[in-house]
Amino acid sequence: MDHRNSAGSEGIISVRIDETYGSCARTSEPNGGIEKRGSGVPTESTDSIVSPRRPIVPAPEKKLTLFALRLAVLEKAATGLGTLAFLWATVVLLGGFAVVLENKDFWYITIILVIEGTRLFSRSRELEWQHQATRSITDSGINSFRAVMRSSSNCFNRTVGAIFRPSLSQKKRSQHTRELTETHDAASLGSSDFHRKPSRTWKSTDVPFLPFHRWIFLSRNVSRLLYWLQLLSAIACVVLSLMRLIKHDYGQVGNDSDADAKRNRKPALFIFYSLAMAEATLFLMERVFWEWRVRFCRLLDHVNEECELGASGMVAIRRFFYDAYSRCVTESIFDGLQMDLFTFATDLLASNSPDEQLIGVRILQKFSLSTQFSNETLQKMGINLSVIERLVEMLNWTDPMDEEIRRSAAEILSKLAGKKQNSLRIAGVAGAMESISSLLQRKRSSISEADEISEKETIDDHANYDFWTFNDLGLRILKKLARHDHDTCGRIGNTRGLLSRIIDFSHAEERLLKDKNVAASQIKIVKRSLQVVKMLAATTGSTGKLLRKEISEMVFTISNIRHILRYGEMYPKLQKQGIDILTSLAQDVDATERIGNTGGVLKYLFNIFFTGGTPEDPNKVRTAAGDALAYLALESENNCHRILKLRELERLVRALEDPLLRIKAARILRHLCTYSTADFSDHLKGVTAATPTVIRAIVLEENRLQEVMLGLAARSFNLMTPEESSINFKRAKVTETELATVLVQILDKHQYPPVKFPKIRRFSIELAIWMMRDNKTDVRIFKDLEMERVLENVLETTAELESFNIVSGAVGLNRHRNTIHSLVETALRMLEVAGKGKTR
Repeated sequence: MDHRNSAGSEGIISVRIDETYGSCARTSEPNGGIEKRGSGVPTESTDSIVSPRRPIVPAPEKKLTLFALRLAVLEKAATGLGTLAFLWATVVLLGGFAVVLENKDFWYITIILVIEGTRLFSRSRELEWQHQATRSITDSGINSFRAVMRSSSNCFNRTVGAIFRPSLSQKKRSQHTRELTETHDAASLGSSDFHRKPSRTWKSTDVPFLPFHRWIFLSRNVSRLLYWLQLLSAIACVVLSLMRLIKHDYGQVGNDSDADAKRNRKPALFIFYSLAMAEATLFLMERVFWEWRVRFCRLLDHVNEECELGASGMVAIRRFFYDAYSRCVTESIFDGLQMDLFTFATDLLASNSPDEQLIGVRILQKFSLSTQFSNETLQKMGINLSVIERLVEMLNWTDPMDEEIRRSAAEILSKLAGKKQNSLRIAGVAGAMESISSLLQRKRSSISEADEISEKETIDDHANYDFWTFNDLGLRILKKLARHDHDTCGRIGNTRGLLSRIIDFSHAEERLLKDKNVAASQIKIVKRSLQVVKMLAATTGSTGKLLRKEISEMVFTISNIRHILRYGEMYPKLQKQGIDILTSLAQDVDATERIGNTGGVLKYLFNIFFTGGTPEDPNKVRTAAGDALAYLALESENNCHRILKLRELERLVRALEDPLLRIKAARILRHLCTYSTADFSDHLKGVTAATPTVIRAIVLEENRLQEVMLGLAARSFNLMTPEESSINFKRAKVTETELATVLVQILDKHQYPPVKFPKIRRFSIELAIWMMRDNKTDVRIFKDLEMERVLENVLETTAELESFNIVSGAVGLNRHRNTIHSLVETALRMLEVAGKGKTR
């Protein structure tokens, strides 16, 4: 009796996250062993009890938040000095000494205050405009940062160029190439937005503030204007303050009536000009530090490389840096340190802006697939239900403009579903199965003439839509969900239209299977479909029973598998998947009949069983075919007759000598002998030729092989006359006493039914009954071997496991017609009634 094992549950790993600021590292290591629950198919988790210590994973974004903090310190220090200078000027100088100031100093102070006021206003607004500019992928890639940096650094480059000329000349060519590449990449990133349908609201970067000079007054260019305004203001402030500090001609204190008022004028002016110059100098130092780290040290580029975000990741890195810097400046300088790319991405994911959604989903997609950041990212997403719900929602976005967002969300969910707890949360999201089902949409081949004009734009948009990728991702997600939970399998079966879509992808024509140049993606789709159907069909319990019924009732299920069995010799793995599906479906009586009624299925299974497979892997597909044939013949009289009509009995008998095939062949022959009729009695006579082989196997072998040979003997020996049985015992060179001794030893050895071969006691008792029937000598032999004591022990240790031909998980299917109790009682009655039979 073969066992249908439930889909195995993946081990749960406790992970401890340790943030180490000093090492700028994000550590992720197991805090315990891997606990496996359930049994069945192997899981992706390792089998080791203690996982090896994982290496420390760096957190590159910490470099950006630390850089933002240092900039914010300079910025706030400059702002503080500027505020102090402004108060000093307004309260002490202009407010207290306006009447005694020299005309020159009065205007110098006024101009400096106006300039500083302009710079402070420009600085506070620049962050706002820079933040708005990064909301568009195209703008953040070109206008808001790179263009500002390039234009603002020209003057600085010319000043510092003479000092760093040797090193700069070496980098010039590579730097120019990199800039061109990034500009082209940014432009390509914005191409999807260029074709997006018009929105009903204004985009912040496209707002024309004045009806004329549209280019100048677009919001995307305002940040550039403010940047230069504050830079020029700071330089002017330094120049003016330095001029007055150098000349130091603040006027002399005389003996006139205003002498007392002029006595503190010199120190007061010196303090003001010093504060103004210090404030502007700090700001320029901040600019220089900014330029050095961003422009020359390429901080953002290095962080992007360490995060493995690719060329498109620069958009996200720039946006993240601006957000961290804005938070440090506008709030506490330490607030920016709390930011990380994961929370940044999840916040963008919840945005209503398509550009922000794309940035967020790109980050999560890259981190989910990264070998360094995958574990931590998946763990954080797994406990964030809002993120999972958002990703599931994105699967329904079928607009061609949202193709990348949808594909990235599907890839993330596919990776996320690899762990059991995460897969349960995904399946628990309302409408999750319907969303996944939308990924299995096929490309429309044509439309009606009436709809051609109205749908021309939609068809053009879908012309290059990557349906195959979405199909593969959808099937991959379903496969992982079905592997971890049987309730999820039930949801898949209950989702309207989903099961038929899955089965539809298992269709493979002769041209596809025999073409050596066929695209690998097409074969992969067929394989994924078969894998999902296999898992659904192998579901245990009542859920599995309903699923097998639904799958077998789909009119294309069996015929699709038949095509693969017939033409798929180049793809033995596909054949094995299809055969496993048939084996699982054969647990249902109606499905067994449907499979047998489908022309050619039994024939192709026999062809694979005897000659299938490849030189590299000849065993798995052949043994799978043997299992399928055994299940299809189990208690199915119609299928047994169909098999006998194929005239494969002689090859099955010969297969009993083949170590690879003999267990499967013995099971098939046992079922055929069970339903022997007068019409096929002559065909089944050939089974008796294998009697010596069967007897020797019973005496010499053990466990699984011994069990199937006992089962075959209990059925096939009934086809022999007493004379034929005596001849076969002599050919086997085994006496009936020796065989009886082996049977008693088996019953005595297995005091409880073994889980791996639970029918060995049943088959031993059936064979003993055949030996004692009308044979007084054999009855005496069993009496001498204390058969009664052994049988009484069997009565005390019978289990429900022995009552079924098939066990699906913990649920028994296909109950035996005769219980183990009735067999034991029959054998005991034969032992009691001695001397009435004839000696053979």
